[in-house]
Amino acid sequence: MTEFHDLVIIGGGHNGLVCAAYCAAAGLDVAVLERRPVLGGAAVTEEFHPGFRNSAAAYTVSLLHPRIVRDLRLEENGLRIVERRLANFWPHEDGRGLALPADIAGAQREIATFSGADAAALPGYLAMLGRAADLMRDLVLETPPNAGGGWREILKAVRFAGRLRGLPLEEERALVDLFTRSAADLLGQWFGNDVVKGALGFDSIVGAYHSPCDAASAYVLLHHAFGEVNGKRGLWGHAIGGMGAITEAMAREAARRGVTLHVDAPVREVLVEQGRATGVVLDDGRLFRARAIAANANLKLLYTRLVDPALLPADFLRRMRGFRCASGTLRMNVALAELPQFACRPATGMADHHSAGIIIGPTLDYLDRAYRDARAHGWSREPVIEMLIPSTLDATLAPEGRHVASLFCQHFAPELPDGQTWDGVRETAADHVIATVDRYAPGFAASVIARRILTPLDLERDFGLVGGDIFHGALGLDQLFAARPMLGYADYRGPVAGLYHCGAGAHPGGGVTGAPGHNAAREIIRDFRRRHRRRASL
Repeated sequence: MTEFHDLVIIGGGHNGLVCAAYCAAAGLDVAVLERRPVLGGAAVTEEFHPGFRNSAAAYTVSLLHPRIVRDLRLEENGLRIVERRLANFWPHEDGRGLALPADIAGAQREIATFSGADAAALPGYLAMLGRAADLMRDLVLETPPNAGGGWREILKAVRFAGRLRGLPLEEERALVDLFTRSAADLLGQWFGNDVVKGALGFDSIVGAYHSPCDAASAYVLLHHAFGEVNGKRGLWGHAIGGMGAITEAMAREAARRGVTLHVDAPVREVLVEQGRATGVVLDDGRLFRARAIAANANLKLLYTRLVDPALLPADFLRRMRGFRCASGTLRMNVALAELPQFACRPATGMADHHSAGIIIGPTLDYLDRAYRDARAHGWSREPVIEMLIPSTLDATLAPEGRHVASLFCQHFAPELPDGQTWDGVRETAADHVIATVDRYAPGFAASVIARRILTPLDLERDFGLVGGDIFHGALGLDQLFAARPMLGYADYRGPVAGLYHCGAGAHPGGGVTGAPGHNAAREIIRDFRRRHRRRASL
């Protein structure tokens, strides 16, 4: 049996659902095909032990664009996001800890316990980063200028350059620094204390398989700075019910707009006839015909596994095979009998730091060593760990008196040396992570009731994150903006007519933003309307 639609979207992750909802609102007949048994892609909530639920892969919210929240009526569809009581907390083995609240004055007081000069420098640094983040916010919902795209693209590039021309010289210099320099170099311009630089440098490696000393790592820091929670910029929060609450709200709105949603529908092949994408074939042989196809899948996966390579330009295929996908990430959920108690900040019961992003990664040197270890040995002897305990904000996730924690761990190489496999060392690596946390919070290991481990290989197999890459492609200067996924194909269109890119492999990249889906929908709708006008004029 064959289904016919205007648009078929490969992948029911959040960007696919966003794209579907916008296109359906424009009058298109849209179907979404998700290979897993549940919609949501990496932004899902799953029970991993009886009575314990948590976000399975994506684990925290800030970058979701407020326009998308509004347009898709996500709050009316049940989404509620709450703010952390404390932004981030860094425990240290020397008995000290750094806890940064969201307000600048409070953060200055904490930093002053390590360095008065760095506390004084903080407002200037945050103002610089905030101005750059404002520019990013303006760009995330735009289609980048497309190299070689003719006069329209030239005008688009001129308009973008005009924005930069109006900036003060010092802000232009700051942008160059953020897009080209290492986080270590950038932070060294502002701060002197190793603990302060380590804390502020953490965002420069999140989801990125590199050191904060590597060129362009400063951009990853900026990428994590343009979000907001409940209208408050720069904050991170928790979706009640876990990250699946976001995609469940999106799916409700997509269904309300008439989108056909399929699960357990893995795509085997994209059909291309006379140079144009005309449908997809599923693993079970079902055929979906469409006037256009949009891929929310990783683009490396799309073009090396789902499209016949003989149909692609040789240079495009060569570059897509070389598209860098690697996060160096191990993701784990644990069920806890009790809250961890940190040696540097003991507490009776629940404290504000339990709701924070709890980060084990005290200095830039520590962050650098973690990466170097992974390159040499497969994983870090002292891993960088961000632990969230969302049950401190959300009682729906665990039984009363119990808790769930998510551990986002770096660096764990996508490919292991010496013939090792992630299936063979999964438990060993997880034991190492638990032991690392236990050094800072004695008794943590004993409190673990159950755990679910996702190695880089699991992230690829379960969620289609090639190389375990949470961004669907590294955020390097060669894979950003007009060069994402490569020059000449930044406008959400690939080399095959009728085949669009609506996932995080397109601008502005990874994170639960919804922006690639929003932007791809705009281009798809434009093309449908142009084709309609051409047919009407014949």
